[in-house]
Amino acid sequence: MTTTTTKHYSQQQQQLAAQPIGHWARTAADLVISGLRTALAEENLTQPHWWTLNHVAGAPDRWTRPALTAKLAPYDDQHTDFEAVYADLTARGWLTETADRLTLTEAGEAGRLRARDRNAEVHARIRNGIDDAAYAATIDVLRRMVANLGGDGDLP
Repeated sequence: MTTTTTKHYSQQQQQLAAQPIGHWARTAADLVISGLRTALAEENLTQPHWWTLNHVAGAPDRWTRPALTAKLAPYDDQHTDFEAVYADLTARGWLTETADRLTLTEAGEAGRLRARDRNAEVHARIRNGIDDAAYAATIDVLRRMVANLGGDGDLP
């Protein structure tokens, strides 16, 4: 894991409080998403592939293509053709469909676990030097800001 040095502003709370939240939130989001997408690309996966694998693994034989697409589409910022994602995973031998229900194969679960491990490395880099209390406080502040602006501040 790469360690970076970050200047500390602990004694300068006013300087931190004056910072533009939009800049820091967008920069963080862009870097997190980029890091995760890069890790997934090492398995020739996109985020929608990853979402599909996790949802199907978490509820075998529950998801139909339309139901899973409806669940995942609100998170998609790439105008994904989910039918193409399902077709790709099926062609790889990672996903099967019986009576309109999606199920992972052994190869699909193995691929999902490899991708999970790659994502875990990204998450470890994100959390480097940030304890659970600081991370939880950050999430709480961000979800409150979302709610203050009329969004859904509940945990997913």
